[in-house]
Formats: sequence, structure tokens, C-alpha cells
Amino acid sequence: MISSEIVANSELIYGAEVISDKRVAVIGYGNQGRAHALNLRESGISVIIGGRIGSISCAQALADGFQAQDHLQAVAEADLVIVSLPDEVHGAVCPTLFEAMNPTAVMGFLHGFSVHFGQFKPPKDRAIVLVAPKGPGTALRERFLQGMGIPSLLAVHHGGENPKQTEAIAIGWAHGIGSGRAGIIRTTFRDETETDLFGEQTVLCGGLTELIRSAYEILVEEGYPPLLAYTECCHEVKQIADLICDRGIAGMSSAISGTARFGAIDAGPRVIDSSVRARMKDVLRDIQSGEFAKRIIADAHQGSPRVIADRTAAANHPMEDAGRQLRAMLPWLKNVDGTKSP
Repeated sequence: MISSEIVANSELIYGAEVISDKRVAVIGYGNQGRAHALNLRESGISVIIGGRIGSISCAQALADGFQAQDHLQAVAEADLVIVSLPDEVHGAVCPTLFEAMNPTAVMGFLHGFSVHFGQFKPPKDRAIVLVAPKGPGTALRERFLQGMGIPSLLAVHHGGENPKQTEAIAIGWAHGIGSGRAGIIRTTFRDETETDLFGEQTVLCGGLTELIRSAYEILVEEGYPPLLAYTECCHEVKQIADLICDRGIAGMSSAISGTARFGAIDAGPRVIDSSVRARMKDVLRDIQSGEFAKRIIADAHQGSPRVIADRTAAANHPMEDAGRQLRAMLPWLKNVDGTKSP
């Protein structure tokens, strides 16, 4: 296991030099792909977009001033191929990309899922790397435009014929999207994948949303107004999360009221008790064993019925009405979801 080592400034300079004359193909132009492509281009790196000609994403790439080609044509002359496609399609797409790529080219991933769980098994003599920004593509782009960046994880799965240059290209990629302004942390495909899935499922996306919905539902069931319940249990989450992000948990605790601080001490361990911790460990074991990977791949192959059903249920949840009502009161959120401010 590789320790969490931060890439040094001298390595950033070398990586920037190595990638400066390379041709980069970004395959997929969604949330992350677009941010990577735009940031790399504005860092002086040659970028071409690969996708389905005539698709909405290719049309967006053309509108952004990129050359867009069929994905196999785009990778043919690339030195670095960045795969910015959904994890579940890697097994079908990546082998065809490899066949069209120059044997000395590097294939780069934004998440280690498909390689770690064996959906795609790259040849050991080919160069495979990972650069995973720790935030959504929108944040990656916004910070870059502000002259800042967000941290990225970096890993080399296979070094290919020239391991030193392979890692330098990956560092240059991470630096080019703005992460050199924040921090680039070495890791492995395994550690990036399993920690990312665990964080998403237990805290960031799964645990947080279920906690918010449950708190909202309890207050409404007890007769409290929906708008008040939404404000307290959902809207204010960002304010606390921002404090934690900026200052850490200890810093957040010192910035809130004494009543809030005592309430957290008194109630927090009762809500997140040993039984919850045990179930969180169950989630981690499920990820480590590959069982979660099997389920998400199976759902994708069936047309994603679980994902579609959950999206529909979430959109129809009563708290969404309260959310729209609150957001309509906040002019800085105007048109985020079609809501008009008065």
C-alpha cells in the first residue's frame, strides 16, 4: 500500500514540462470531461474530444471550440487518453480504445472502479494512470477560473515502458486541471476506489440524504411546518459543511452556539451509535468484496431500474416542494432548478 504522499513542487514543474507538447484525447464530455478539457486547454495543452458524433455532448464540445471526433479516431494520435465515461461502460469501451491507441500512449481514468473490480483488465505492458479530483466537475472548473484548484488523487497502475514519464504525464495532467494549486496526493487504484465509494455511500450522498429526509419527515409528522422543517434539516447543511470544510470539525464546533454544541455532544452519539457504525462497516465490507460493484453493473445492464426509480421517488418527495419554496426566496439561487425569485 502506498502512503498518502503529496507530489512535490519539483515534480509539478517536471510534469508540466513533460505534458506541454503532448496531445490529449478526452473521451466523454460530461460534467468531469468538460472541466478537464477546458482546464487543460487553458493550461496550454492540446486537447481533442472523442465521442458519438451528433450527440449532445459532442455538440457542446464543438460549441466550446474543441475539435470533436469519433472516439476511436480521437485516440489514434493521442499521447494521453482520458476516459471520462460512466464506470459501467468501461468494460465494453476501453478494450476498443486500446486497440486504436498508440502502444506508447497512456490511458487515464478519473476513478479506479472499473480497473480495480476487473471490469476492464488492461495489459500489464501498457501505461495506466488515475487522476481523481476530489469534487464535482463544476467545482473543478469554478476553482480553476478563480485561479485556485481542488485536490486530486493520483495513482499509477502500470508504468508501461517508461514508468517515470508515465507518472510525469499524470502529474502534468493533474497540474493542468488546477490541482497543482491545491495538492496532488499519491495513492493506489484500490484505495481511491474503496474510500471514494465508502464516503459517497455512508456520508456524502447515501447517509446524508437519508438523514436529511428522515429528520424532515419526523418534524412534519409531529406537526411542524414543512418549510421550517426543510430549512432546519436541509438548507442549513451547507452552512455547517462549509464550516467543517474551512475549519475542520473542531473549528466548526467553536463557531456554533453553545446550545448547538451541547446538543451535538448530547444527541450525536445517540443517533450515530454502535449499531450504525457496525452497519457502516458492513457497507465497507460489501465494497471491498466487490458485491456492490456486481450490483451496480447488473442494474446498469438492465437499464438502471433502481437508479430511475430512486430518482423518480426523490423528485416526488414532499420535501422538494418545500425546497423550491425556500429557494424562490433566495435571489442568488435564481434559476438553479427553474425556480424564479420574486
